[in-house]
Amino acid sequence: MTEADTGELLFCLPSSPDAHLEHSPHSRKRVTYFYSPEVGNFHYGPGHPMKPHRMSVTNSLVLNYGLHKKMTMYRPYKASVHDMCRFHSEDYIDFLQKATPSMMQNTSTKYMNNYNVGDDCPIFDGLFEFCSLYTGASLDGATRLNNRTSDICINWSGGLHHAKKFEASGFCYVNDIVIAILELLKFYSRVLYIDIDVHHGDGVQEAFYLTDRVMTVSFHKYGNGFFPATGDMYEIGYENGRYYSVNVPLREGIDDASYLPVFKPVIQSVMEYYNPTAIVLQCGADSLANDRLGCFSLTTKGHGECVRFVRDLNVPLLTLGGGGYTLRNVARAWTYETSLLCYEPVIDDIPYSEYFEYFGPDFTLHPEMVSRIDNANPKGYLELITKHVIDNLKMLQGAPSVQMQDVPPSFLDPERDGIAMDAMDPDSKMDEDKIVDAPNEFYDGDRDNDKDEAGSPVVANLTIAEPSPSTTPTPAPTPPSSQLQPANPATSSTPTPTKAKARLRGARRSQRRAPAPPTCGQRLY
Repeated sequence: MTEADTGELLFCLPSSPDAHLEHSPHSRKRVTYFYSPEVGNFHYGPGHPMKPHRMSVTNSLVLNYGLHKKMTMYRPYKASVHDMCRFHSEDYIDFLQKATPSMMQNTSTKYMNNYNVGDDCPIFDGLFEFCSLYTGASLDGATRLNNRTSDICINWSGGLHHAKKFEASGFCYVNDIVIAILELLKFYSRVLYIDIDVHHGDGVQEAFYLTDRVMTVSFHKYGNGFFPATGDMYEIGYENGRYYSVNVPLREGIDDASYLPVFKPVIQSVMEYYNPTAIVLQCGADSLANDRLGCFSLTTKGHGECVRFVRDLNVPLLTLGGGGYTLRNVARAWTYETSLLCYEPVIDDIPYSEYFEYFGPDFTLHPEMVSRIDNANPKGYLELITKHVIDNLKMLQGAPSVQMQDVPPSFLDPERDGIAMDAMDPDSKMDEDKIVDAPNEFYDGDRDNDKDEAGSPVVANLTIAEPSPSTTPTPAPTPPSSQLQPANPATSSTPTPTKAKARLRGARRSQRRAPAPPTCGQRLY
């Protein structure tokens, strides 16, 4: 039982920074962090509040705190057209793939009507690449949870919860959350989605409104036409999904002391009545005080306490970003929450980095956040909302189960890729992006691989071939290095001449001795 459960301090005392992070060595979980250096280089346009650059600032802070030493960091897989069409319509994804700013200047009205692009969701250079990066990272995280190679996966570039099946919405183009949950459902019978963004997670709720396999729980501002104007407490799901959509509508100005006594009992009741086997947590940072578009008054510690509480449920966890429009506070919150997820205490003083000046004048991780908005959430209102939600949860007829059935193949399928490699012509030149090296490939002797960090298997320059628009799109990802094995001539469906393989190995040795820069599926640090 945690301190918060016993009604004691929610946060550590000032004299003991992050004291609640103390833990047994056996409690440490396998944490995977996804980051693509390119994702922070995209630009929605002048004056737009969504700034992908926040990812670069967040990652810099994570690295300068040394948190990369406490988790495994990967450059993520890039989602293909096929991956996106698992939820979205083909015509919409085809539009995203082909759309350019110049095209919008000539026919903007047509596309605004069809796909809801325009001011909130502009067409900018590299839009499809941007969607592919953040969606692929969420999908990669879901797959690692499915394969039990990670306990917690983090993708701060994901969490774009407003995107709909046929259109963009609220700065969101591709709903990476829905696509990741669909992947999780291959192996997990019940998935819980928790959303602490200031805006209602309408896109995710809409996608799973008719099913009991996914429960969506959203804590958000509701009323006075606040975007997206959905998320009333009476939106509870329909047909098989009745009571599996949980909405906690809050008013402006809610602070830590009011938010946490609602969040914790609701999530505890969800765990009791639904018993999820996996959790997806959307950590939109626009619920922090003084956000450019938000109207809540949470501190970085209060926001982080929600993350810590979900972490301690000990259920496989995919953690995503979301909203957040005051850049320095977004980076603070997500860095702090990264430290919580990998059980690593961090000091309050911001370490020096190329973005150090962003965090002035205090240069601390937890600055004093004085809200400009009064708390409009009286205790009686919050108690009423909490009681209503818990009463609805009691209507559930036990946690749903799933019949035995064939599991669809994972999008990272080592068996499929092994068969494809075995069928290749051994005398043809292999694409260097697909070459798999043995663990001792670049050592002087066969016994030099001592299984330390430097001696791990190397996968050279993995890239994902994008499907041609003129053909039926099929996924062609390369699995992560931990899943790949060199093709075995003894089991290959097509005999492989030994001399040809020897030539390939010799060519690889002569071409390079140093490891390639990290690409898709490889560790960054």
